[in-house]
Amino acid sequence: MRIASDIGTQADPGIDDQKQAKLVNAAHQFEAMMLQEMLKPMQSGGDKWSGEDKDDGDSASDTIRSFGTEAFANAISKGGGFGIAKTIIAQVRAEQQRSEQHRSEQQRETEKKTDGS
Repeated sequence: MRIASDIGTQADPGIDDQKQAKLVNAAHQFEAMMLQEMLKPMQSGGDKWSGEDKDDGDSASDTIRSFGTEAFANAISKGGGFGIAKTIIAQVRAEQQRSEQHRSEQQRETEKKTDGS
């Protein structure tokens, strides 16, 4: 099953391309970190099916498992993930639009005051 991620293609005209790319990247990184934390319990412990405890403290295998979990979490996030990145991007965009609207309203009020004086 392939999940298409259309987060990066929905450009906001009020945001330049570099800021848009940074926003999308940061949202994906955040989602990947959350997913990695959720996946960590799956990598710890031993082989629960056979009853063997393979947690022998081998730092090399712990590091490899950690890198694998990180790569897996990043791949899930880039493929659409749980929609956390998409929600973050939508919220940031909405807040930016509100901020722009508020700024333009303040500017109009200032112009009215200076024209009326």
